[in-house]
Amino acid sequence: MSGGEIVESFVVPVHPHTVLAPQQNEGWSKLRAAYDDAAEIISNSGADLLIIYSTTWPSIIGHQMISDPNPEWVMVDHDFHDLGSINYSFNIDAEFAAQWNAENHSRGLQSRCVNYRGFPIDVGSVVALTLLNPDNKIPAVIVSSNVYADRSETTVLAKACRDLVKKTGRKAVAITAMSLSNRMFTEHIEAKNDKIHSLKDDEWNRKILEFLTEGRLEDVGQLSRTIQQQIRVQKVVNFKPMWWLSAMNENRNDLTGKVLAYEAIHGAGCAVVHLNPTPSGVGDKEYDEDEVEVFSGERGVLDNIVSSEEETISSPADNGPELWDPTNAEGSVNTDAAPKPVGAYPHARRVGDLLYLSGVGPRQPGTNAIPGGPIHDGNGKSLNYDIKAQTQAVIDNISRILEEAGSSIENVLDVTSFLIDMDRDFKGYNEVWADTLGKVGPTRTTLAIRALPTPIAVEMKVIAKI
Repeated sequence: MSGGEIVESFVVPVHPHTVLAPQQNEGWSKLRAAYDDAAEIISNSGADLLIIYSTTWPSIIGHQMISDPNPEWVMVDHDFHDLGSINYSFNIDAEFAAQWNAENHSRGLQSRCVNYRGFPIDVGSVVALTLLNPDNKIPAVIVSSNVYADRSETTVLAKACRDLVKKTGRKAVAITAMSLSNRMFTEHIEAKNDKIHSLKDDEWNRKILEFLTEGRLEDVGQLSRTIQQQIRVQKVVNFKPMWWLSAMNENRNDLTGKVLAYEAIHGAGCAVVHLNPTPSGVGDKEYDEDEVEVFSGERGVLDNIVSSEEETISSPADNGPELWDPTNAEGSVNTDAAPKPVGAYPHARRVGDLLYLSGVGPRQPGTNAIPGGPIHDGNGKSLNYDIKAQTQAVIDNISRILEEAGSSIENVLDVTSFLIDMDRDFKGYNEVWADTLGKVGPTRTTLAIRALPTPIAVEMKVIAKI
């Protein structure tokens, strides 16, 4: 048998709200309605296989595929257990899972089938299959998202699956269960108050959706490394499914796309997007990745991004002074969403209706990773770095501090910027400024200085109104 194909593709959200509580929020209800529309499209497509790539099933040892023909259990979300539980009983194509596993091995991938009674299916897969395949008429297969997999590994995984679909004559639907921006509120919020966590997240979400609407799936895959730096603190899960979905569709850039809904769920950007293989005529792709067919075992998950992410500040001898917990004098504003200070001072101080921020750099909270890379290594050897990535990270950190204080980036009044290399960096720094704070219109002073306490190229001192 031959002639199989991917007949439809979808991006769908993972949170249980669309199943358990759509009536509590207008946006959740719209996402549920979009899920129902997607289910109808799938039903009318003649599909005989649903392939779920789930970002809420992380794996460490290769990729894993559910091969229990009828997994049954009760899913309770770890964070949103108050919403209730979802009983599930799925129709899994165990034979296809086993064949895919064999194809993976033939291409140098680590993978294995999972066939244990009671093995818990992840929330993203449960939500997707519950709403997209309510009558269990179409058999499915679920694959995990390996946390260390790079683009090559993810592409080979998809090619193994895609070629098997063709070889077996299946009419398959490729589904990525994922959020767009993945920054969520860390405290309880009332359903009526749900919104996208930050303006920057919303801007990048809409850019992704713009590309998907034009069917530019490969462009989203290419842009994903930049996107992930902006919309989530150094977390790779967001773009991996785009790599997979792009490869499942032969890295095409001319599908016919439609956004069925885009809303927030507890701060995260969630969308139901339909991608049909019919050519849209948008244009040729600009494919600049290696056309890899077999995985060789090398993992550079974020390419140059990882190398900079791993340059964390672990001791004074490595990358600068020790870090301090921010001080908590009266009027202080501090947040775990911003990097720790290098001395005894708060992130910000509230005086009347004004906020005075301490100098803010690009270091990432928790990891102290420097987006774009540090300016030198632990031995003082100069390194190449990306001033645009550093500048954007500074502005993102400023935004988080302001949001903690009940303000926002739109309320910035005055900025003093410090550059360690004015000649090299002013142009790139100025371009990022124009696209961000420049649209807000604060006053600005830019100074050249010899060095900063950590190996960063830019820092900003901010005054804002509450």
